[in-house]
Amino acid sequence: MKLIFLDIDGTLTPAGSNVPPESALRAIRRTRDLGNLVFLCTGRNYAMLKPLLKYPFDGMVASAGGYVTLDDKVIYDHPMTDEQLKRSLEVLHKNGVFCTIEAKNATYGDENLGDFLKNADADNSEIERWRKALSESLSIRPMKEYDGAPVYKVVIMCQNSSQLEEPKRMLGDEFDFVIQEVRAHGSCQNGELINRAFDKGTGIRKIAEALKVPLSDTYGFGDSMNDLTMIQTVGTSVCMANGAETLKKISNVVVPSVEEDGLEKGFQMLGLLDGSGL
Repeated sequence: MKLIFLDIDGTLTPAGSNVPPESALRAIRRTRDLGNLVFLCTGRNYAMLKPLLKYPFDGMVASAGGYVTLDDKVIYDHPMTDEQLKRSLEVLHKNGVFCTIEAKNATYGDENLGDFLKNADADNSEIERWRKALSESLSIRPMKEYDGAPVYKVVIMCQNSSQLEEPKRMLGDEFDFVIQEVRAHGSCQNGELINRAFDKGTGIRKIAEALKVPLSDTYGFGDSMNDLTMIQTVGTSVCMANGAETLKKISNVVVPSVEEDGLEKGFQMLGLLDGSGL
């Protein structure tokens, strides 16, 4: 039995979409028929990945590792403390950083985030996801509506890296600042504050340990820098052709982009559709 972990945006689906290509669904069904298990492994919270749960998955590593399930059982749940959230937002807002906060069932954004993203010139799957999510009203509500529900991570966006210097000094011991790669001429900085208590890699380990499957029998497919710990953890790491150059350099395999049926081609290349494996 192999365990396969799939990022969503830019890997399983085109960035910002909730609809995988039919080729990807065909590959998932086929590999599960062979006895392998397939998991979502995403920075999205439960609310933002929920539309994908109509497809066949065996669990999830959600909120970048803060919320982990095996079948319908929650095996790890680690939101930020209220004090951590308050302190993080204070220093980020002080430095003009636009924020969204992700609880399990809702996402809340600074009210002027839409205007900021409309003018941002960065080009990566995370920016595109937030553009679409805002324009289509996919679970992102105004920050003033936040109801105190536990928050797992903060998504950050700003015009230049200097705005993150003080937040990194004040929060860096507790949080990893995962910043996405952007084009050389892009000025927008976007990424996530992820609690150092977890990451995608630790979520994968928890599932593998629960199933008593060695990490050598795990596969991870991703495209952006928030997939780094997944790529570093799994036995076989795969980066999409549309992915970050840094990720491509350290992955075992690079496959075509999501729009070019990369997931199915990757499954085929790795023997996940015929039972041969690696």
